[in-house]
Amino acid sequence: MPNPFDAGFLKKIQDVQANLARAQEELKEIRVEGTAAGGLVTAVVNGHKELIDIKIDPDAVADGDLEMLEDLVVAAVSSATQSAEAKATETMAGVTGGMLPPGMDLGSLLGG
Repeated sequence: MPNPFDAGFLKKIQDVQANLARAQEELKEIRVEGTAAGGLVTAVVNGHKELIDIKIDPDAVADGDLEMLEDLVVAAVSSATQSAEAKATETMAGVTGGMLPPGMDLGSLLGG
């Protein structure tokens, strides 16, 4: 029976770790937008799902309905976060090369 921890296997793991680190850096640079109410509120999130920017069209506050504006902000941020999650999943799938089953997080396994 072959040793699963031979030098070749360990090299593959090191390569995946290096690729994972590069992918994590790439995710910092990714910018994804989410909008609400036809663009009255636009949120920008990076690949780590961190809110980077938010734009509010003056028309969104014209009637003074702050509760509606708050809901629009939440909706825009949620939309952007979902898009960032999809982009991050796509990026990380490329790193692992299908080595892990769907839903398993390589970053957690390797301390990332």
